[in-house]
Amino acid sequence: MSKFVLHPEAYSDLSEIWEYVAADNHDAADRLLDEIYASLTLLVRFPKTGHSRPDLTSRPLRFHVVRDYVIAYPADEKPLAVVAILEGRRNPRVLAAILNGRS
Repeated sequence: MSKFVLHPEAYSDLSEIWEYVAADNHDAADRLLDEIYASLTLLVRFPKTGHSRPDLTSRPLRFHVVRDYVIAYPADEKPLAVVAILEGRRNPRVLAAILNGRS
């Protein structure tokens, strides 16, 4: 059975993503969250799928892209612990600051 846990702020990330997309289309927002959850389930099985981003964090996090969003997680933790799900086109300094603030 595939298991993952979301950092409390990752739940907020998902809510913000859904609300942003749902402002234009509720069905599209639901589909996007379904796609993100499907990717999380896949990452549980294949956690090394993501890539590292030493320019964003010195922590051993991996990043996996789903559409315009990046999922940040440490690949070696079980269960898979999702630190953040963020809009990937943000300024890298903003992404780094967000990740730095989450433990």
